Amino acid sequence: MGKALFYHLTRSPAEVLLPVLLTKALAAGWRVELRGPDAGRLDRLDQQLWQAEGFLPHGRAGGPHDARQPVLLTVPGQLAQNAPSCLMAIDGVEVAPPETTALNRTCIIFDGGDSAAVDRARDQWRALTAAAVEAEYWSEESGRWERKR
Repeated sequence: MGKALFYHLTRSPAEVLLPVLLTKALAAGWRVELRGPDAGRLDRLDQQLWQAEGFLPHGRAGGPHDARQPVLLTVPGQLAQNAPSCLMAIDGVEVAPPETTALNRTCIIFDGGDSAAVDRARDQWRALTAAAVEAEYWSEESGRWERKR
């Protein structure tokens, strides 16, 4: 069932795109796992999400109310206890094909100015599409987000 959307950042950082994507996911009625590479990165995202315009309810994995969190921030290896319908992965964290097919949506967000991040996204694209996961590529190169074919 899953679908993977790859977001190629060229004009703005992930911190600008994430509130937009999270708002859309919550409006769709989905719970979200936001997976980052390490605790330090999640600390910064946690602060930025609390300061974002509008209210984006979220929590860090490992708390007593994980199952109730609309958006749960995790690191690789942590189980998302909030029964997510959507996974948002940043900074090249691993996304396995079986977990993608179990979700409504997987968003892979990568920095186009980092050649290692671009290579990692290409590897993820190949792995997911080889596993028959439907994938889309989105770019902000023109100044607004557009699906590329």
